[in-house]
Amino acid sequence: MAPRRVGVIGSFVWDEIHGRDPRDTPVQEWGGITYALSALDAALAPDWEVVPLVKVGYDMAARARDFLSPLRRIASDAAPIEVPHPNNRVVLRYHTAEARCEQLTGGVPKWHWLGLKPLLKDLDALYINLISGFELDLETAQLIRQHFRGPIYCDLHSLLLATGPEGMRIPQPLPHAADWFRCFDLLQVNEQEALLLAPDPMTLAATAFSAGVHCLAITSGSRGVIYFAAPGFERLSDLTKLREMMVPHRGPIRTAKISATATREKNGDPTGCGDVWGATYFSRLLAGDHFLAAIESAMVAAARNVDHKGATGLANHLRGELSVR
Repeated sequence: MAPRRVGVIGSFVWDEIHGRDPRDTPVQEWGGITYALSALDAALAPDWEVVPLVKVGYDMAARARDFLSPLRRIASDAAPIEVPHPNNRVVLRYHTAEARCEQLTGGVPKWHWLGLKPLLKDLDALYINLISGFELDLETAQLIRQHFRGPIYCDLHSLLLATGPEGMRIPQPLPHAADWFRCFDLLQVNEQEALLLAPDPMTLAATAFSAGVHCLAITSGSRGVIYFAAPGFERLSDLTKLREMMVPHRGPIRTAKISATATREKNGDPTGCGDVWGATYFSRLLAGDHFLAAIESAMVAAARNVDHKGATGLANHLRGELSVR
């Protein structure tokens, strides 16, 4: 049987990281969607492969191809799409182990529906991580939902960041949030983003579930994750039945806080932990795991990510293999 295919929408980003370890000089390395791609490579079941629907600037296209080449689950007919624009670059400055500011430069353009539509036809699932926040506009997201019937996972990420002077990223509320939510089956935000979307997590969950989301995850760094599961959702196989009901969820919302898995490194690297968490969680859901088992796998992967600096070699590290950087 041909492998099933999960498409990945996001952005390659070249990071310059300051203050990750006060003892170190600034480092430059891959960031952005590379963390999620590494986690998918490590966590997907053997009958799945990854199709990156990712644009990359001309100045970093060769290095992006080099990053993908050792990954085992990348589809043989897939490759990053080179565009005649400078690639996205981000300067990250850590103020604490988990608090940071970002400065974005580069000009990789967003997807338009006419360019994206033919790339979706052979996919069975879609993982969207809005790394830059400019990958999709609302109209394109709505068209994806209208035409694509597989499960759609979305990490809202930088959709809740504006771009200020000199590329500084500034938190901002999300206009038409409920319309965005209607485009996705599973939704991920961090706790800062959640506060921009609703006054409290329960209100956010109620809004999301009314829009058709079936599971909401709010990541909280070293404090773990809070999940909200809609009535009737246990596994991805439940989505077909729940969609056919065509009515808002009825019954109690299930929610709990899951503590983070302990890390080995006291001064590890938190960069990309949310991306690794979400990609691992979706991978295990695609494998048929119950959502609570998928969350536990994601917790373990996020902790392993802290013990590994950078995305190069990360897939091997997440599999428990020797990582050569």
